[in-house]
Amino acid sequence: MTLDFVTLFPIGKQVKAAKAMFSALLSLLMLLLWPAVAFAGEANLVIPTLSPAQNNLLIGGIVVCILGMFFGLYQFIKVKKFPAHQSMLDVASIIYETCKTYLIQQGKFLILLFAFIGVCIAFYFGFLQKTPLSGVLLILAWTVIGILGSYSVAWYGIRMNTLANSRTAFAGLEKKPLKVLNIALDAGMSIGVLLVCVELIMMLIILLFVPRELAGASFIGFAIGESLGASALRIAGGIFTKIADIGSDLMKIVFGIKEDDPRNPGVIADCTGDNAGDSVGPTADGFETYGVTGVALVTFIVLAVAPALQTALLTWIFVMRVLMVITSIASFYINRAFSQAKYAGKEDFDFEQPLTSLVWITSLLSIVVTFAVSYFLLGPSSDAPANLQSLWFILAAIISVGTLGAALIPEFTKIFTSPKSDHVAEVVKASREGGPSLNILSGLVAGNFSAFWIGMVFLALMFTAYYFSGFGLAEIMIYPSIFAFGLVAFGMLGMGPVTIAVDSYGPVTDNAQSIYELSLIETIPNISKQIQKDFGFKPDFDKAKYYLEANDGAGNTFKATAKPVLIGTAVVGATTMIFSLILVIQSVLGVKPESILTILNPYTILGFICGGAVIYWFTGASTQAVTTGAYRAVEYIKKNIRLDEKASQKASTENSIEVVRICTQYAQAGMINIFIAIFSFAMAFACLSAPRTYEAPVALFVSYLISIALFGLFQAVFMANAGGCWDNAKKVVEVDMQEKGTPLHDATVVGDTVGDPFKDTSSVALNPIIKFTTLFGLLAMEIAISESFRDIAPVVGGIFLIIALFFVWRSFYGMRIPSE
Repeated sequence: MTLDFVTLFPIGKQVKAAKAMFSALLSLLMLLLWPAVAFAGEANLVIPTLSPAQNNLLIGGIVVCILGMFFGLYQFIKVKKFPAHQSMLDVASIIYETCKTYLIQQGKFLILLFAFIGVCIAFYFGFLQKTPLSGVLLILAWTVIGILGSYSVAWYGIRMNTLANSRTAFAGLEKKPLKVLNIALDAGMSIGVLLVCVELIMMLIILLFVPRELAGASFIGFAIGESLGASALRIAGGIFTKIADIGSDLMKIVFGIKEDDPRNPGVIADCTGDNAGDSVGPTADGFETYGVTGVALVTFIVLAVAPALQTALLTWIFVMRVLMVITSIASFYINRAFSQAKYAGKEDFDFEQPLTSLVWITSLLSIVVTFAVSYFLLGPSSDAPANLQSLWFILAAIISVGTLGAALIPEFTKIFTSPKSDHVAEVVKASREGGPSLNILSGLVAGNFSAFWIGMVFLALMFTAYYFSGFGLAEIMIYPSIFAFGLVAFGMLGMGPVTIAVDSYGPVTDNAQSIYELSLIETIPNISKQIQKDFGFKPDFDKAKYYLEANDGAGNTFKATAKPVLIGTAVVGATTMIFSLILVIQSVLGVKPESILTILNPYTILGFICGGAVIYWFTGASTQAVTTGAYRAVEYIKKNIRLDEKASQKASTENSIEVVRICTQYAQAGMINIFIAIFSFAMAFACLSAPRTYEAPVALFVSYLISIALFGLFQAVFMANAGGCWDNAKKVVEVDMQEKGTPLHDATVVGDTVGDPFKDTSSVALNPIIKFTTLFGLLAMEIAISESFRDIAPVVGGIFLIIALFFVWRSFYGMRIPSE
């Protein structure tokens, strides 16, 4: 079965109109920025020169990362060698081809977005900062590399997952559940390790080889590029996948058909969406999160730490990151040996247990290594400056707080999302008696409680870090608590390869279940004898379906556990990036930040309100794109599904293409609306914060960024965990209770379709949105408060606010379901 995708993704009139508006916005920005005056700020970071010994140590880090990439490629080859029946390979090939074409189209949109951001960066550095042309080109090159980094790891993620999905599906027939788990986990570790190693190599190249006067700006350009790529891929992927998922799922209720029925034209689109949303998005997001958090810490060290100590701390930070690659791989093999000893001979076990043990082994091993290496690099017997030697334990402890948090947060998340949790059981019970209504209400309760408790976890982590920062850090830096918060985010990402691995586990298990059904393997004549002859085992079809469904439940849980970790690093890391903005304000305006950034300043309150409003608009706009797209998909599927006895049992290529086209159209239209509005809001509030007669308005933009981060954290956790709870409630009814096709099942399907945009569209996209707003906001604020620009800044801000509000209006009224 092949698909012709040449004309699959025509861009509608809405997207063309958005392009026109995009061009107008670019022209307006160029015109308005022309009179601005350059000054020194975070974009002019001068990275200190490392000693020969420090250089050699970090060059060794590059070698370790290259070896880590070979590990990722080894896992890739290993997964590819696992056998699978041709019927399953064919379906996996269709899914991959669809994903390829979708990602190519997204690449074209990234070129458009880079053209816009690239002109802004070139104008700022080239005209305002008077950077030589060669320097501007270098900064732009690193911006492109950042975009390509997010984009390329997304490509690798879908290729890895679409190889693993068919192999996982086929392994279920062997009655070896551990093999089913291991194939998906091998794929996840391949993605996680390779992603982090590529990220580290790029950042180490900037640190070691880029000229000192351009290295800081290159870091900023690289981070903006990463964030831009991840934001676009996350938003569009999240919208695409949930349009397809809802369109496919609702047919189970409307027509009473089974899960992943090949006659349902939405199923292929759903499988594509599993990768577009749950693989492409998280992979690019993880890549960007790792990089932006690192850039935030580099920025802090250069701006806030005594010059004599900067090189030692920078070296320590990057050595810690390199070693976490080693600890993640070591933990993977330790956990593999443990799982083999415990589960190898069993025909049934809890798929969540090996994943849980992997997370905890990695966390504990990473903490041990953190203390050992910190002692070696910064301790009393090291070559570090004397005033650092007494702080090695404190610095290691703060990082370890974050590393411990990366294991604790998944445990708290599972309380609300695991198929075995009381909250999921509550949703099932409520659904049996009250149908979809009580199902939805119970899920909302779970989401709200989860936001509270995970908020308490973040409170404990950050307060502990603040407490440790009081033991001497103030002697070597300003604002030590901010540095401590950044180290917490750094520590949470210390086990990044494993966090990404368990997140990537989910789309493999989800696709594996779909591939099993779409392959129609049970209907192939003499299939049992053929498998026994060609592959050497007798297949068990009932057990296979059970394993794949149960494994999908574990995948749902661990997709949910990774989300609060990533969103948490965005929020905690944002506090460190906002610090750069505070220093700019202090340097340019000559005022003490604490005299402006106070709750008694009304502009602070106004900024908090603005940030909260934007977060709630964003979640509504992204959900609106899903709702309207799903309406169109359901409308089309209802008209074209063929269920009569004479109809083909195989998927219709033509109808599947049309559903994918609908998903892509609304994903792209939604992404354009959202991106331009987010950009315009940042410019608007930065310009409206420019002081004309007094400095108080400056607090507006700072509090806006803080509000974006805090409202975004709780909104994302609430939506992600409510969605995960609804999803696994449906899985409990399907797997544990075996009640497919019943009213109870219908109620949980409805709840799951409500949770789809909650967990996989709005919540997950808030992570890159927070980081992109903060990164771009720093640049916008530098322009807004420059001396010659302040007088016209409010006018410029008003214009951008009108543009932003237009796209807010357009994100609903231009996307809504037609009344007729």
